[in-house]
Amino acid sequence: TKSGAYPIGTRMGENRDCIVLFPTNGVGFGHFTRLLSVAKKLQKSNPDLEIVFFTTMPTLHVLSDFGFPSYHVSGRYKYKRMEPDVWNSLCEEMLNMVFSLHRPKAFVFDGSFPYRGMLNALKSQEDSMLKVWLRRGAIRPGSRNIPVDSVNHFHAVIRPGDSVGLDSEDELDHGVSLVRCNPILLMDSDDFEPRGSLRSRLGIPSQSLVCYVQLGAGKINDIDSEISIVLDALSNHEHVYAVIGESMLGNRISSQSDRVRILRDYPNSRYFRDFDFAIMAGGYNSFHEAIQASLPTICLPNMNTGRDDQLARCSVAEEAGSMVVIKDKDPRIIKAAIDRIVESEVREIMRNNFLLLQRENGAKQVAEWIISQAF
Repeated sequence: TKSGAYPIGTRMGENRDCIVLFPTNGVGFGHFTRLLSVAKKLQKSNPDLEIVFFTTMPTLHVLSDFGFPSYHVSGRYKYKRMEPDVWNSLCEEMLNMVFSLHRPKAFVFDGSFPYRGMLNALKSQEDSMLKVWLRRGAIRPGSRNIPVDSVNHFHAVIRPGDSVGLDSEDELDHGVSLVRCNPILLMDSDDFEPRGSLRSRLGIPSQSLVCYVQLGAGKINDIDSEISIVLDALSNHEHVYAVIGESMLGNRISSQSDRVRILRDYPNSRYFRDFDFAIMAGGYNSFHEAIQASLPTICLPNMNTGRDDQLARCSVAEEAGSMVVIKDKDPRIIKAAIDRIVESEVREIMRNNFLLLQRENGAKQVAEWIISQAF
């Protein structure tokens, strides 16, 4: 098409073979990773499909690696004293521009609370664009409800599966289609790096045991923090190396220990074949990736999350015999759990029990459903 054939602010022409994905940023990568997982499957299903990200996440280089064009608007709290209505106006105008330029056949939002600016932009679009809210379950009882009228802006709500049964929430009783799928994973079995690649990169002896540590709470130099207690217990085993998963959204971590390494990558789960066991919180992504990789895990669920019921999620894996859940972060209990999991026979039993929990990747199911509805 000639330059200027579709000026910004118009909807000239038919909708194109394009999908716009909008992940928000929470404290971690949950929303972003789920939509990236779906985008990968969409791309694989139809390589000619244009997949565009519009996001408040700052990690745009990850999308560049996959070849996805992206638009970024910083979250409101990144600006000094910006009022909510001003930020929502900014969001609405930028999203309308994206819709005008790309004329997508589908729009998918992944976030806990729909922004008013986004809802206004959706309202201005024709019904020829499929509007979907991808909304994770395992929501803690008593969490703040979403605004009732926000659901009505979407044609469907997709609820990705979890280890726990999903609630049927009353805010979904608004005539909106409810679609369920398996847990959504970024990494499939053939996406993991071969065993040994991370050990050589981080200078870890091949005969050592390697433990992956990913705990959101506490600082490494605070002796009362979870991560400090865990590293102290691991240091009792001279053949064990710890690899701390550092978030790209967080501050840099440093350690003086000879047997501690820092991994700041995305996704860290691509290296799960290099780990003999893990000590992690119970977040959605890392939990289900550990299941997919059959990685024996000690879970220290974060009990202070806003909406995410990590204890309920992890308890299912504990009942299956594939994870150990420690609710009370007592150093003696953590030490005893580590003393057990360093035994190869214990880890072998846990690995075999993961087979009870593994399922087909929900990202593939979501991609197939979107294509069947929008194209």
